[in-house]
Amino acid sequence: MTRAVPLAPPAGRKGPGPIAGRLVEALDLSFARRAGGPLPGEHRAPGVGAGTELATLRAYQPGDDVRRLDASATARTGEPHVRLDVPERLVSTWVVLDVSPSMAFGTTERLKADVAEGAVRVLARLATRRGGRVALMICGGERELVLPPRGGRGAGAAVEGLLRAGVVPDGSGDPLALERALTRLGRMARLPGVVVVVSDFRGRLEVGRPLRALAARHSVAAVEVRDPREATLPAVGRLRVVDPETGVQVEVDTRDRRLRERYAAREREERKAVRTEIRRAGVDHVVLSTEGPWLRELGGRLQALGGRPR
Repeated sequence: MTRAVPLAPPAGRKGPGPIAGRLVEALDLSFARRAGGPLPGEHRAPGVGAGTELATLRAYQPGDDVRRLDASATARTGEPHVRLDVPERLVSTWVVLDVSPSMAFGTTERLKADVAEGAVRVLARLATRRGGRVALMICGGERELVLPPRGGRGAGAAVEGLLRAGVVPDGSGDPLALERALTRLGRMARLPGVVVVVSDFRGRLEVGRPLRALAARHSVAAVEVRDPREATLPAVGRLRVVDPETGVQVEVDTRDRRLRERYAAREREERKAVRTEIRRAGVDHVVLSTEGPWLRELGGRLQALGGRPR
Protein backbone atom coordinates (compact mmCIF):
# COMPACT_ATOMS: atom_id res chain seq x y z
CA MET A 1 0.00 0.00 0.00
CA THR A 2 1.38 3.42 -0.97
CA ARG A 3 1.76 6.15 1.58
CA ALA A 4 -0.26 9.26 0.81
CA VAL A 5 1.88 12.41 0.75
CA PRO A 6 0.12 15.25 2.60
CA LEU A 7 -0.48 18.46 0.70
CA ALA A 8 0.89 21.75 2.01
CA PRO A 9 0.24 25.42 1.18
CA PRO A 10 3.09 26.63 -1.08
CA ALA A 11 5.53 29.26 0.13
CA GLY A 12 4.70 32.68 -1.22
CA ARG A 13 1.06 31.86 -1.68
CA LYS A 14 -0.86 35.05 -2.51
CA GLY A 15 -4.19 33.70 -3.64
CA PRO A 16 -5.88 34.37 -6.98
CA GLY A 17 -6.80 37.96 -6.16
CA PRO A 18 -10.26 39.54 -6.37
CA ILE A 19 -12.82 37.76 -8.53
CA ALA A 20 -15.25 40.27 -10.01
CA GLY A 21 -18.84 39.18 -9.57
CA ARG A 22 -19.91 41.07 -12.69
CA LEU A 23 -17.54 39.07 -14.86
CA VAL A 24 -18.83 35.81 -13.40
CA GLU A 25 -22.36 36.97 -14.20
CA ALA A 26 -21.32 37.70 -17.78
CA LEU A 27 -19.74 34.27 -18.15
CA ASP A 28 -22.82 32.45 -16.86
CA LEU A 29 -24.65 32.15 -20.18
CA SER A 30 -21.53 31.15 -22.12
CA PHE A 31 -20.73 28.39 -19.67
CA ALA A 32 -24.33 27.17 -19.69
CA ARG A 33 -24.28 26.96 -23.49
CA ARG A 34 -21.10 24.94 -23.27
CA ALA A 35 -22.82 22.56 -20.89
CA GLY A 36 -25.58 21.91 -23.40
CA GLY A 37 -28.14 24.74 -23.10
CA PRO A 38 -28.72 28.08 -21.37
CA LEU A 39 -31.55 26.96 -19.11
CA PRO A 40 -32.34 23.99 -16.90
CA GLY A 41 -34.55 21.59 -18.80
CA GLU A 42 -32.42 21.62 -21.95
CA HIS A 43 -30.38 18.66 -20.73
CA ARG A 44 -32.31 15.45 -21.43
CA ALA A 45 -32.07 12.20 -19.56
CA PRO A 46 -33.08 8.88 -21.14
CA GLY A 47 -36.57 7.46 -20.68
CA VAL A 48 -39.70 9.23 -19.49
CA GLY A 49 -40.60 10.81 -16.18
CA ALA A 50 -41.08 14.24 -14.61
CA GLY A 51 -40.06 17.20 -16.73
CA THR A 52 -41.39 20.04 -18.84
CA GLU A 53 -41.43 18.51 -22.34
CA LEU A 54 -44.16 16.01 -23.27
CA ALA A 55 -42.99 12.50 -24.13
CA THR A 56 -46.36 10.72 -24.45
CA LEU A 57 -49.98 10.55 -23.28
CA ARG A 58 -51.52 7.21 -22.39
CA ALA A 59 -54.55 5.80 -20.61
CA TYR A 60 -54.43 5.77 -16.85
CA GLN A 61 -53.32 2.48 -15.29
CA PRO A 62 -53.73 1.41 -11.66
CA GLY A 63 -50.69 2.62 -9.73
CA ASP A 64 -50.06 5.73 -11.84
CA ASP A 65 -49.48 8.98 -9.99
CA VAL A 66 -52.82 10.81 -10.06
CA ARG A 67 -50.90 14.08 -10.13
CA ARG A 68 -49.86 13.19 -13.68
CA LEU A 69 -53.48 13.15 -14.92
CA ASP A 70 -53.89 15.36 -18.00
CA ALA A 71 -57.18 17.25 -17.81
CA SER A 72 -57.38 18.11 -21.52
CA ALA A 73 -56.78 14.55 -22.76
CA THR A 74 -59.15 13.16 -20.16
CA ALA A 75 -61.94 15.55 -21.19
CA ARG A 76 -61.34 14.94 -24.89
CA THR A 77 -61.42 11.14 -24.71
CA GLY A 78 -63.76 10.65 -21.78
CA GLU A 79 -61.17 8.36 -20.16
CA PRO A 80 -58.46 9.23 -17.62
CA HIS A 81 -55.09 9.88 -19.30
CA VAL A 82 -51.72 10.54 -17.70
CA ARG A 83 -48.93 12.72 -19.02
CA LEU A 84 -45.37 11.34 -19.23
CA ASP A 85 -42.66 13.92 -19.82
CA VAL A 86 -39.05 13.86 -20.93
CA PRO A 87 -37.11 13.80 -17.68
CA GLU A 88 -34.53 16.51 -17.08
CA ARG A 89 -31.10 15.86 -15.65
CA LEU A 90 -28.74 18.15 -13.86
CA VAL A 91 -25.47 18.68 -15.71
CA SER A 92 -22.37 17.84 -13.68
CA THR A 93 -19.13 19.71 -14.18
CA TRP A 94 -16.01 17.76 -13.27
CA VAL A 95 -12.92 19.85 -12.51
CA VAL A 96 -9.55 18.11 -12.39
CA LEU A 97 -6.96 20.22 -10.55
CA ASP A 98 -3.27 19.42 -10.81
CA VAL A 99 -1.44 20.24 -7.56
CA SER A 100 1.93 18.74 -8.51
CA PRO A 101 5.04 20.49 -7.09
CA SER A 102 5.63 22.50 -10.29
CA MET A 103 2.36 24.36 -9.65
CA ALA A 104 4.03 26.13 -6.69
CA PHE A 105 6.23 28.11 -9.10
CA GLY A 106 5.66 31.79 -9.77
CA THR A 107 7.82 34.83 -10.52
CA THR A 108 5.35 37.64 -11.21
CA GLU A 109 2.10 38.61 -9.48
CA ARG A 110 1.24 35.15 -8.12
CA LEU A 111 2.00 31.45 -8.25
CA LYS A 112 0.60 29.07 -10.84
CA ALA A 113 -1.26 27.39 -7.97
CA ASP A 114 -2.92 30.74 -7.19
CA VAL A 115 -4.19 31.17 -10.74
CA ALA A 116 -5.38 27.56 -10.82
CA GLU A 117 -7.22 28.04 -7.53
CA GLY A 118 -8.99 31.10 -8.89
CA ALA A 119 -9.98 29.31 -12.08
CA VAL A 120 -11.48 26.43 -10.08
CA ARG A 121 -13.45 28.87 -7.92
CA VAL A 122 -14.95 30.56 -10.97
CA LEU A 123 -15.75 27.25 -12.64
CA ALA A 124 -17.45 25.98 -9.48
CA ARG A 125 -19.62 29.09 -9.30
CA LEU A 126 -20.63 28.81 -12.94
CA ALA A 127 -21.33 25.09 -12.65
CA THR A 128 -23.82 25.49 -9.79
CA ARG A 129 -25.58 28.72 -10.81
CA ARG A 130 -28.39 27.06 -12.78
CA GLY A 131 -29.02 24.11 -10.55
CA GLY A 132 -26.10 22.09 -11.86
CA ARG A 133 -23.53 20.21 -9.83
CA VAL A 134 -19.77 20.46 -9.52
CA ALA A 135 -17.23 17.75 -8.69
CA LEU A 136 -13.54 18.25 -7.95
CA MET A 137 -10.66 15.81 -8.35
CA ILE A 138 -7.25 16.88 -7.04
CA CYS A 139 -4.19 15.05 -8.35
CA GLY A 140 -0.43 15.37 -8.51
CA GLY A 141 0.82 12.91 -5.94
CA GLU A 142 0.34 9.23 -5.27
CA ARG A 143 -3.41 9.43 -4.76
CA GLU A 144 -6.33 11.56 -5.85
CA LEU A 145 -8.69 13.51 -3.63
CA VAL A 146 -12.25 13.40 -4.94
CA LEU A 147 -15.24 15.56 -4.10
CA PRO A 148 -18.31 13.85 -5.65
CA PRO A 149 -20.79 15.95 -7.64
CA ARG A 150 -22.90 18.23 -5.50
CA GLY A 151 -24.95 21.36 -5.95
CA GLY A 152 -26.44 24.15 -3.89
CA ARG A 153 -24.71 26.42 -1.43
CA GLY A 154 -22.76 23.61 0.16
CA ALA A 155 -20.91 22.87 -3.08
CA GLY A 156 -18.84 26.05 -2.94
CA ALA A 157 -17.81 25.49 0.66
CA ALA A 158 -16.77 21.91 -0.10
CA VAL A 159 -14.66 23.03 -3.06
CA GLU A 160 -13.02 25.75 -0.94
CA GLY A 161 -12.12 23.17 1.67
CA LEU A 162 -10.18 21.08 -0.82
CA LEU A 163 -8.52 24.11 -2.41
CA ARG A 164 -7.02 25.11 0.93
CA ALA A 165 -5.08 21.82 1.10
CA GLY A 166 -2.24 23.21 -1.02
CA VAL A 167 0.17 21.38 -3.34
CA VAL A 168 2.39 18.29 -3.28
CA PRO A 169 5.77 19.04 -1.64
CA ASP A 170 8.90 19.26 -3.80
CA GLY A 171 10.36 15.91 -4.75
CA SER A 172 7.13 14.00 -4.12
CA GLY A 173 5.46 14.43 -7.49
CA ASP A 174 4.23 11.57 -9.66
CA PRO A 175 4.65 12.07 -13.44
CA LEU A 176 1.74 9.70 -14.09
CA ALA A 177 -0.65 11.40 -11.65
CA LEU A 178 -2.58 13.46 -14.21
CA GLU A 179 -2.92 10.59 -16.67
CA ARG A 180 -4.13 8.31 -13.87
CA ALA A 181 -6.64 10.89 -12.65
CA LEU A 182 -8.12 11.42 -16.13
CA THR A 183 -8.41 7.67 -16.65
CA ARG A 184 -10.16 7.30 -13.30
CA LEU A 185 -12.51 10.17 -14.14
CA GLY A 186 -13.49 8.39 -17.34
CA ARG A 187 -14.79 5.52 -15.22
CA MET A 188 -16.56 7.77 -12.71
CA ALA A 189 -18.28 10.34 -14.95
CA ARG A 190 -20.73 8.14 -16.84
CA LEU A 191 -23.37 10.72 -17.84
CA PRO A 192 -22.43 13.41 -20.40
CA GLY A 193 -21.35 16.66 -18.81
CA VAL A 194 -18.49 19.15 -18.69
CA VAL A 195 -14.88 18.32 -17.81
CA VAL A 196 -12.26 21.01 -17.18
CA VAL A 197 -8.62 20.06 -16.54
CA VAL A 198 -6.53 22.75 -14.80
CA SER A 199 -2.79 22.07 -14.92
CA ASP A 200 0.57 23.40 -16.09
CA PHE A 201 0.96 20.22 -18.19
CA ARG A 202 4.64 19.88 -17.41
CA GLY A 203 6.80 16.77 -17.16
CA ARG A 204 6.44 13.43 -18.88
CA LEU A 205 2.77 13.59 -19.76
CA GLU A 206 0.74 10.99 -21.62
CA VAL A 207 -2.70 12.57 -21.45
CA GLY A 208 -3.77 12.33 -25.08
CA ARG A 209 -5.54 8.98 -24.79
CA PRO A 210 -7.57 9.72 -21.62
CA LEU A 211 -8.46 13.18 -22.96
CA ARG A 212 -9.77 11.67 -26.19
CA ALA A 213 -11.82 9.16 -24.22
CA LEU A 214 -13.35 11.95 -22.13
CA ALA A 215 -14.02 14.15 -25.17
CA ALA A 216 -16.03 11.33 -26.76
CA ARG A 217 -18.64 11.70 -24.02
CA HIS A 218 -18.20 15.13 -22.46
CA SER A 219 -17.52 18.74 -23.36
CA VAL A 220 -13.84 19.04 -22.35
CA ALA A 221 -11.50 22.00 -21.87
CA ALA A 222 -7.85 22.06 -20.80
CA VAL A 223 -6.78 25.14 -18.86
CA GLU A 224 -2.98 25.44 -18.98
CA VAL A 225 -1.32 27.73 -16.43
CA ARG A 226 2.09 29.19 -17.28
CA ASP A 227 4.67 31.52 -15.78
CA PRO A 228 6.67 33.78 -18.15
CA ARG A 229 9.98 32.87 -16.49
CA GLU A 230 9.53 29.25 -17.61
CA ALA A 231 9.98 30.29 -21.25
CA THR A 232 13.49 31.74 -20.91
CA LEU A 233 16.54 31.36 -18.72
CA PRO A 234 17.85 34.70 -17.34
CA ALA A 235 21.56 35.50 -17.59
CA VAL A 236 22.30 35.87 -13.86
CA GLY A 237 25.44 33.78 -13.46
CA ARG A 238 25.66 30.37 -11.81
CA LEU A 239 22.37 28.95 -10.60
CA ARG A 240 21.39 25.83 -8.73
CA VAL A 241 18.04 24.75 -10.11
CA VAL A 242 15.77 22.08 -8.69
CA ASP A 243 13.32 19.83 -10.50
CA PRO A 244 10.27 20.24 -8.24
CA GLU A 245 8.78 16.91 -9.31
CA THR A 246 11.81 14.75 -8.49
CA GLY A 247 13.90 17.01 -6.24
CA VAL A 248 16.99 16.55 -8.47
CA GLN A 249 19.36 19.56 -8.32
CA VAL A 250 21.54 20.79 -11.19
CA GLU A 251 24.03 23.67 -11.23
CA VAL A 252 24.18 25.68 -14.46
CA ASP A 253 26.01 28.76 -15.72
CA THR A 254 23.34 31.02 -17.17
CA ARG A 255 25.97 33.30 -18.72
CA ASP A 256 26.33 30.69 -21.46
CA ARG A 257 24.32 32.09 -24.37
CA ARG A 258 24.06 28.72 -26.13
CA LEU A 259 22.71 27.16 -22.95
CA ARG A 260 20.00 29.82 -22.74
CA GLU A 261 19.12 29.36 -26.40
CA ARG A 262 18.87 25.57 -26.01
CA TYR A 263 16.70 26.01 -22.96
CA ALA A 264 14.32 28.41 -24.76
CA ALA A 265 14.14 26.15 -27.83
CA ARG A 266 13.36 23.08 -25.74
CA GLU A 267 10.67 24.96 -23.82
CA ARG A 268 9.03 26.05 -27.07
CA GLU A 269 9.09 22.47 -28.34
CA GLU A 270 7.54 21.13 -25.14
CA ARG A 271 4.75 23.72 -25.14
CA LYS A 272 4.07 23.00 -28.81
CA ALA A 273 3.90 19.28 -28.08
CA VAL A 274 1.39 19.89 -25.27
CA ARG A 275 -0.72 22.13 -27.48
CA THR A 276 -0.69 19.57 -30.29
CA GLU A 277 -1.63 16.69 -28.00
CA ILE A 278 -4.53 18.62 -26.50
CA ARG A 279 -5.89 19.67 -29.87
CA ARG A 280 -5.54 16.18 -31.36
CA ALA A 281 -7.66 14.92 -28.49
CA GLY A 282 -10.46 17.25 -29.65
CA VAL A 283 -10.22 19.32 -26.47
CA ASP A 284 -10.44 23.10 -26.19
CA HIS A 285 -7.23 24.74 -25.00
CA VAL A 286 -7.12 27.78 -22.70
CA VAL A 287 -3.80 29.32 -21.60
CA LEU A 288 -3.57 31.48 -18.46
CA SER A 289 -0.52 33.29 -17.09
CA THR A 290 0.62 34.30 -13.63
CA GLU A 291 1.30 37.70 -15.16
CA GLY A 292 -1.62 40.00 -15.83
CA PRO A 293 -5.41 39.67 -15.44
CA TRP A 294 -5.90 35.91 -15.57
CA LEU A 295 -9.64 36.24 -14.92
CA ARG A 296 -10.16 38.47 -17.94
CA GLU A 297 -8.29 36.01 -20.13
CA LEU A 298 -10.33 33.09 -18.76
CA GLY A 299 -13.53 35.04 -19.33
CA GLY A 300 -12.66 35.89 -22.92
CA ARG A 301 -11.78 32.30 -23.76
CA LEU A 302 -14.89 30.84 -22.10
CA GLN A 303 -17.12 33.27 -23.97
CA ALA A 304 -15.47 32.35 -27.26
CA LEU A 305 -15.81 28.63 -26.55
CA GLY A 306 -19.37 29.01 -25.31
CA GLY A 307 -20.51 30.56 -28.55
CA ARG A 308 -18.83 27.99 -30.78
CA PRO A 309 -20.87 24.98 -31.89
CA ARG A 310 -19.53 21.61 -30.80
